[in-house]
This record gives sequence, C-alpha cells and structure tokens, in this order.
Amino acid sequence: MSRPSRSGTAHDERGAVNVVVALLMIPLIGFAAIAIDVSAMWSERQQLQTGADASALAIAQDCARQACGTPSATASSLTSANFIAGTASAQVLTPALSSATGRVTVRTSTVTQHVFAPLLGFDQADLSARATVRWGSPTGGSAVLPLAFGWCEFEQQTGGGLPSSTTRHTIFQTKTSDTGCTGPSGNLVPGGFGWLRTDPGTCRASSTISMDVPTDPGSSVPSTCTSADLVGMLDTTVLLPIFDRYQGTGSSATYHVYAYAAFRVTAYHFGGQNSYGSPCNGNDRCIRGYFTTMVELDDAFEYSTTAPQLGASIVSLTD
Repeated sequence: MSRPSRSGTAHDERGAVNVVVALLMIPLIGFAAIAIDVSAMWSERQQLQTGADASALAIAQDCARQACGTPSATASSLTSANFIAGTASAQVLTPALSSATGRVTVRTSTVTQHVFAPLLGFDQADLSARATVRWGSPTGGSAVLPLAFGWCEFEQQTGGGLPSSTTRHTIFQTKTSDTGCTGPSGNLVPGGFGWLRTDPGTCRASSTISMDVPTDPGSSVPSTCTSADLVGMLDTTVLLPIFDRYQGTGSSATYHVYAYAAFRVTAYHFGGQNSYGSPCNGNDRCIRGYFTTMVELDDAFEYSTTAPQLGASIVSLTD
C-alpha cells in the first residue's frame, strides 16, 4: 500500500514562509534602523554638544583675559578634536566678542549617513548642537578667606593698574602696613585689621559689590576659621573683596565693597599656630602672595559685564 505524497503541501508551506519573511523584513529593517542609525545619531549629537561646550568655554576664557584671538579657529579646532565620527563644522554666532558683550554662542553641525535607514527612504540627517557661555567680573559671593584689602593697598601692590605679573608681595595687615594707606593711627577703623565677619559656622564671608560688610575686630583670625582652613588655601587663587570706604569702630565697623581681586596665597602669619612660610613674625600680621589674573569656572560668585575689572573673571555655561 503506497503512502500519499506530501510534496505539494511542503511546497505550499515554503511559499507561505517566504511571504511571512518578506512581510516581516520591513519592520525588521525599521528596528535595525532604530537600533543602529538612531544610536549613531545620538552618539554624534553628544560629540557635537561636547565640541560646542568646549569651544564656547575656551573662547569665553580667552576673551575674559582680554585675548580673544581668533574665535572661529578656536571653535573649529576644538570641535574637530571632540568629534571622532567624521567631519564636523563650527560657527561662532555672536558677531562681536568683547568684555562689553560678555557672551558667545557656538553652533556645531554635521551630516550623518545612515546604514539601514536608506532602505526606508532616509539616506542622511542633519545634526547640530549649540552652547552659550557668558563671562564678566565678579559682583558677589562667598570668599573662602574672610579678609578684605583697601583700594589703596591694592594700588600699592599692583602699581595702580591691573595685575600683570607673578611678583610676590608681603602685604601687612593694618597697624603694621608701611604703604602709607592707613594714616598715623595704623588702622583704617579702630579695632579693625581687615577681617570680615564670617558666615555662621564657616570660614567664608559673603558679600556683594556696594555692600557694607561687617568686620571681625582684632588681629586674630575669626574663631570659625581653623588651621586646616588656612592651610587649604595655600598655593591657590582666592577672590578677595576690595573696599573703597570704611566707617564705624570695633564690631560696628564696616567696609564698603568696591570690587573683587584675585590673590594667590603663598604664605601667611596671623599669629600663634596660624603661620606658614614665615613671611613676617612676632606681633606683625601679614599674608604673602600676589594679585593676579584669574578666570574661574565657578557658580560661587555672581558676575556682570559692568562690574569693575581687577583681574578676576567668572565664566559660566548657560542653558
């Protein structure tokens, strides 16, 4: 007895499978496009954003130092360095760069070629990113060293102009300063040695331009400042308030903040255990270092393009 033949049925099933596979190819290609092409686009978009951020920050820092150079060349170089997927271009959108504008925007772009999406009719895509950075002189914040210098002292140390070198100076606090800034009494205000009243529980002093900041009377370091706080400021550049007016006596005395200057701390002698490097000794109180230029990427200070420029600038990446 012979078996019935199944060849026709098998052929029909193979044909049905071919139809199903053909129908599924379109969504399979779509999934591949999403998995590979979209992922590649995301990666390239991140590289473009990194390039835009780096370019805008670099240009802003150069301009904050009054040396903008060639912004377009800076943007092109940093965009290429941060884009590894191919070729990307950069465009500086801000037409004029100066301390007056205090703003720069960089746009980066590329054309990405798809791998699977062309099967769906999408050969390429335009990608772009942009970043805006602002800069200006500090107008207020929390100084990590609660010490203020008078405008006269600043002029004496910088020769009356902006800081331009790293020549170190030993700056004596009032009473022992020999710059002629303090007058016959030795102190600008009775009982005042330049220390500021600290924020509660910290060794910091918050202030803003045009603010009358309260003083911490006496020659000793404020009680909230530890030896570790002072050691931590060595070989760092800190922002210090510069005051142009003063009034009152003792704990009621105040200094009127004019601007902020950058000071590099290399040694100090504030009496007792609070001494490093022996810049002075005995009953003298002094700090050694130099007024310098500084561009700070920090949100601890507010800034403005209209604030007095004494060598310190704040750079901030905006949304």
